[in-house]
Amino acid sequence: MSNKVEFVITRTVNAPSELVFQVFTKSEHLKNWWGNKGFEMNVAKLDHLRPGGRFHFSQKSPDGKEIWGKFVYREVDEPEKLVFINSFSDEEGNTIRAPFPNYPLEILNTLSFTEQDDKTTITMRVGPWSSATEEELKTFEGGMETAQQAFAVLFDQLEDYLASVVSF
Repeated sequence: MSNKVEFVITRTVNAPSELVFQVFTKSEHLKNWWGNKGFEMNVAKLDHLRPGGRFHFSQKSPDGKEIWGKFVYREVDEPEKLVFINSFSDEEGNTIRAPFPNYPLEILNTLSFTEQDDKTTITMRVGPWSSATEEELKTFEGGMETAQQAFAVLFDQLEDYLASVVSF
């Protein structure tokens, strides 16, 4: 990452790394846990999982407002590492600015999955991609605590979903 502004989230989940990797990369799983709590997830497109592949989705709020986003995969090393750039998008998949001011256009997400004793530790590094301006970096840095809280909720949703699909 060319910018030094980032935050790191680490969570250990009760599932093997192969399953955790699939839950992060397969539409039939992503639609069940990724996104804002209480929002309806719609997977518009998920390319083959490869560098340059895309995951294009929308989320609909309880009041009916729809927002679009996408991941563009940069690195795929199943089941140990996943790197993608996340951005807001329009319905056609074009990258657009966030619905709030001075936020970086693209965010780099680097995930590593380390398995031990049928549990997987997920380490997620999140930070602005190289195109971010100084003002956007400051905005991102100022919102890191809120973003970390949002990801903590997202990872809670992940754990709940994994508990529903893992059979012992």
